[in-house]
Amino acid sequence: MSRRPDDSQLDRELRFHIQRLVDEKIAAGIAPEEARRQALLEFGGQQQIKEELRDVYRLRFVESSMRNLRSACRFMRAAPSFSITVMLTLALGIGANSAVFSAIHAILLRPLPFPNADQLVVLAQYNPKGRNPMTPVAPVRVEDWNRMNSTFQAITGYYTEDVSETSGQLPEKITRAWVSPRFFQVWGVAPAIGRTFAPNEERFHGTNAVVISDRFWRRRFGGTLEAIGRRLRLDGYPYTIIGIMPPSFLFPERDVDLFIPSPVDFPLSQTNRELTWYTCVGRMRPGVGIAQARADLATVQGQLGQEFPKTDKDLAIRIAPQKEIQIGGIRRSLWILFGSVSLLLVLACCNIASLLLARTAQRAHEIAIRFSLGASRGSVILQLLTETFVLALGGSVLGVLVAAGAANAFHALAKNLPRGDEVRLDWTIVVYTLGCSVIATLLCGLLPAFRATRRSLSGAMSQSSRRQVSARSPLQWALVSLQVALAVTLLAGAGLLLRTFQALGRISPGFDPSHVLTLRISGNYGETSDMKTLTARINRTLEELRGVPGVETAATSLGVPGAPSQFQAELKISGEPAESERKLPVIPRYVSDGYFAALRIPVLAGEACRDNTLSAQTAVVNQSFVNTYLAGGPVIGRRIEPVRPGLYAAPPAEIRGIVGDAREQGLDREPAPTVYRCFGAGNPTPVFLIRTYGEPMTMAESLRRKIHEIEPGRSVFEVMPLADHLSENFAENRMRAVLLTFFALSAVSLACMGLYGTLSYLAGLRRREIGLRLAIGALRGQIASQFLLEGLRASVLGCGAGLILAGFSTRLLAGMLYGVNALDTATFAGVAALILLTGTLSALLPAARAARVDPMQALREE
Repeated sequence: MSRRPDDSQLDRELRFHIQRLVDEKIAAGIAPEEARRQALLEFGGQQQIKEELRDVYRLRFVESSMRNLRSACRFMRAAPSFSITVMLTLALGIGANSAVFSAIHAILLRPLPFPNADQLVVLAQYNPKGRNPMTPVAPVRVEDWNRMNSTFQAITGYYTEDVSETSGQLPEKITRAWVSPRFFQVWGVAPAIGRTFAPNEERFHGTNAVVISDRFWRRRFGGTLEAIGRRLRLDGYPYTIIGIMPPSFLFPERDVDLFIPSPVDFPLSQTNRELTWYTCVGRMRPGVGIAQARADLATVQGQLGQEFPKTDKDLAIRIAPQKEIQIGGIRRSLWILFGSVSLLLVLACCNIASLLLARTAQRAHEIAIRFSLGASRGSVILQLLTETFVLALGGSVLGVLVAAGAANAFHALAKNLPRGDEVRLDWTIVVYTLGCSVIATLLCGLLPAFRATRRSLSGAMSQSSRRQVSARSPLQWALVSLQVALAVTLLAGAGLLLRTFQALGRISPGFDPSHVLTLRISGNYGETSDMKTLTARINRTLEELRGVPGVETAATSLGVPGAPSQFQAELKISGEPAESERKLPVIPRYVSDGYFAALRIPVLAGEACRDNTLSAQTAVVNQSFVNTYLAGGPVIGRRIEPVRPGLYAAPPAEIRGIVGDAREQGLDREPAPTVYRCFGAGNPTPVFLIRTYGEPMTMAESLRRKIHEIEPGRSVFEVMPLADHLSENFAENRMRAVLLTFFALSAVSLACMGLYGTLSYLAGLRRREIGLRLAIGALRGQIASQFLLEGLRASVLGCGAGLILAGFSTRLLAGMLYGVNALDTATFAGVAALILLTGTLSALLPAARAARVDPMQALREE
């Protein structure tokens, strides 16, 4: 196919033909000027002729492309096993790459599903002298920030709680969000049906109104418009449904069912600046950056500190993009997985390039004939690339199917993956997959195509000659070594993560999670206004649960054991001289009596919690607390108190006992100094920990019935064995380890296939050489050893390069490892041994086949 000319070429050609016509007329006796005029009139419009020429070249290009496609399809039919191998290999590489990219696109790259989502930020108050980086915000302070700033369109707050809705036959657990004014304005989303709250509904003792989520609307009311105006019953009060949010309103806390106005003029929160419970969200003005907003609010808070020095003087404001808060720390894990799966795709392309090199070498005679018939090198290269592209396109189609099922894999491996419900197949992923097919075509096809078309005609014709004895293929061996190196890199990372899991599995948490069932019972924060009644209710429930047959003991805790706490406290020892007063950073835990028995945490000295009322003011400390702060001195009977007393600060307490260290902050963290406050009712929905004699879940229904019997208006939720909670804490680690191991094993398989295929191809290419050597007395064992050594040499070189590359790449995993170093010698040695073993096994069969060649038959072959 000739190359399409550009405008300058067309202009030169037209000038040539016009000049020829002018010369003919001058030769006929016409004056030069008249001859040019007549020639131009006779020749016609130049632009029209240029367009006609372009149309001719366009038709040639289309015809050539269709001819190449038909030839590629014939090539696939002629070599079905080769085509299927290539497509499946690319399906693995492209499909896995697209699957991970679908998660990266949904979680990291795609904006949050709100208008101008980059304007949304999370605000939090904190004390720079304290140890908690971000804490909830007081409602009155939210209103002050909103009123006094100059960089935000609006600032709002919310908090959530799990309660029972009792308008149906049985209590139903729902999650409601109490929202302050401007809530829907900040998110920029209005109800799909109905309206938002009117001013009278946002006032204390105002009309009870509720906006419901699309999910709750469809689950409870079947998606009918008659839901507007219906009533729900919460805490004994009726609430009228006034609006239904659209399905696209993916509130950061996805399990929220209802949105209820939090009265801005509630007497207690309107005046008390120490009442902090809001998660605060703001929408910045267009063109405002976070640095500018941060400076503006720092000025605002400075003014509040002067006006309210007792509560606001020591406070500062921290601002972070809503998206960064929402996706948490998953960013690094996803990029590591994407890098790993990109290496897998490169390895797959190397594997296919090696196969194509062998294939084009076998087609050398065919290519030489095409050259002899006048085909240009460019047309032959384009034909070979078209064949590769058709194979890559077939692999991409299969890869799309792999990517389509990726969401289920991500959900199964990490149920709490941020924005995991947004991972899905859409046009972006399809376009990305097609882009991968183009890249794969270039990576796989360019080198074989240029290499196949660079030979001279005589050299190419001689490839099929019987006088050709041997051939060397250093390029193919380089590709094999590269595949081995990439496989070693992936396998080293997977090995380190698996060894981390092994190390975590050998660690004792310091408590016994087996036979412990966890659950929560619905409640609301309004109950905290009467702590005596709330405490009595929880204590009564505990006593009833302890009496259920099959229950050994029961207790409550403010949080799940083994789940990291977001807050720390600073305490001091009462009675120490002011000049020697120490600040003691600790992890606070609020537990009821029976907690240590339920978890089987040993009591080392003194006694465990016996009281479960705030007025008891007793505490138990762990051994790490004693070793860190009270080593060598008396412990039992000492009193501890907060460094900064306040409304939410725990009162002073007397240390009554010492217990063993438990990994309350997670199995991958060393036990920290911990203070267990003997008070299990600090929250209206504490975690109930129920130790059973048998399997925990077999007791779930009996416990539900007992709770319904004593609390008919409440619902039971989050029923789960404690061991499952601990497993969920490592969902992200598990996802990394499982996927990276899968990629690594796939890489090892492809590398073995590449080594096997290269040796098999070379054995076939050197068949006459082998026959000749055997005919003149070479031993079959020598032939087999030669091929085996060639395969081992490639494996050793690739393994050495891979270990060096792994030494640099595994440093990225350093913060994700536990009990193993990023350069762990045992892991690297094991990887090297595995690679060399699989490489040897992959080379054995081709080497044995080469040694079994019949000399007479090989020498007779054309």
